[in-house]
Amino acid sequence: MLTKHVFFSTLDSLENFACRSTKCIGVAANYRSLLKILNRPEPEFPDFFIKPPSSYITEGQKIIIPKGFSVNEEIELGIVIGQQCKNVSESKAMDVVAGYCIALDMTATCKLILQGTARKTGGSWTLGKGFDTACPLSRFISKGDISDPHNVELWCKINGEEKQRGNTKDLLFNIPFLISYISRYLTLEPNDIIITGSPPGMGPVKKGDIIEGGINEVASVKFEVESE
Repeated sequence: MLTKHVFFSTLDSLENFACRSTKCIGVAANYRSLLKILNRPEPEFPDFFIKPPSSYITEGQKIIIPKGFSVNEEIELGIVIGQQCKNVSESKAMDVVAGYCIALDMTATCKLILQGTARKTGGSWTLGKGFDTACPLSRFISKGDISDPHNVELWCKINGEEKQRGNTKDLLFNIPFLISYISRYLTLEPNDIIITGSPPGMGPVKKGDIIEGGINEVASVKFEVESE
């Protein structure tokens, strides 16, 4: 099932884009280098979680750490879906991509959330991944601005010190596979976002920190961290 394309221009503001999004689907541990560090085998199929639209913020807004939380930053390439789609083949998957964005997958790691336990036992990731302000997003990036989304350099700094740098060449599950696999089970809607995983180096942030992230020379974002 495919409906008419919803086209975006490079002048569309992400604030409006985010307001039209119904969900953000995150891919867990999708960098081979990260799996090696974690000493985990490569999975046969990707693992997912969902961030609600209420977790979105854009530049100028602050990341708010909830009371009692410890939170890590994770820089990711976001895929912006341009049309409603279901059961998309891998060969047609890039046709439903409208463009891209930079995303920060803010992730709670504290005992209150027991995120590590959730990963090991199959428990819910909802609170640890979906709290308010847990999904900072950049402006919309035109599809034409990234010639090859599978060769994109991502970087992230905290207070000017680089913490993460990785290339999407390292992705275990590529974008066409992710879109095809997800759309087999979940209908994707215009403005939905798929965040494709984070390279190694993610770490804790605290009140007063400045997080900066970017994609090559294409785009960058900056967010200040606050706490309740």
